[in-house]
Amino acid sequence: MSTQPDTVFTATTRVSCDGASDIRGGSALGHPRVYLEIDEKGYVDCGYCDRRFVLKGGPADQSAA
Repeated sequence: MSTQPDTVFTATTRVSCDGASDIRGGSALGHPRVYLEIDEKGYVDCGYCDRRFVLKGGPADQSAA
């Protein structure tokens, strides 16, 4: 059974992910903090936890359509 990774909508093209920023107890439960850059596709996926960061209003933002 596969689960859908989290999608985070952001207004900036540079994002950071530690895999646990929304978990009580913080990054001790996640992965090392990485900084990611959203490119012309309008999104970027974290290589550790597969969380997807989507640029608001960008090409991958389906809610803007």
